Amino acid sequence: MSKRKAYYASKLKRATHMLFYKRHKKPGVKGWELRKTIGADYIKVLKILDDYLKPLDLQVKTVFEEEKQVEKPTQEQLDKARFLIELRGELTPKETKMIGWRIDDLAGLAIAIAYIISKKGKSSRKEVEELLREKLPGWKVGINIDRYVRYAYLAEDENEQLYLDWRTRAEVDQNALVDLLLRTES
Repeated sequence: MSKRKAYYASKLKRATHMLFYKRHKKPGVKGWELRKTIGADYIKVLKILDDYLKPLDLQVKTVFEEEKQVEKPTQEQLDKARFLIELRGELTPKETKMIGWRIDDLAGLAIAIAYIISKKGKSSRKEVEELLREKLPGWKVGINIDRYVRYAYLAEDENEQLYLDWRTRAEVDQNALVDLLLRTES
């Protein structure tokens, strides 16, 4: 093996370890952590890793702190971005059981996300709670919303306004969710 291949093999191994093994509450790794551990060429290393993950139906995803994805990010934006491994395709219903959430909790999350999308990206917590009480047992509503916030699917500000957080932007195809809900008959 040439020195260049060995150099990148070592970096790929470190990048894989950082992305697959959770070290913080939130999944993934910040760009600055990758740059510090792997080097300034960490974006190139992640592209190589992404190619290796394709046959496994996985991908390296970049999520920016801003509301939307950035087409040509600066180094500063990449350093602040979060990188994580996620599926390229979709989960089958059988595979969905493996993620550790009950189906009614996932349905509640889908309802909350769709409602917030319909309200142009923000809604009061009280409105979301009222909507969820129509579909879920009342005692679960507050617990579920706290869980969605804790897992970074939703964010809540000091005025009890709920917003979509980075994890929703990373893991949920919002257009597909809205299309699916519009096609569903009541």
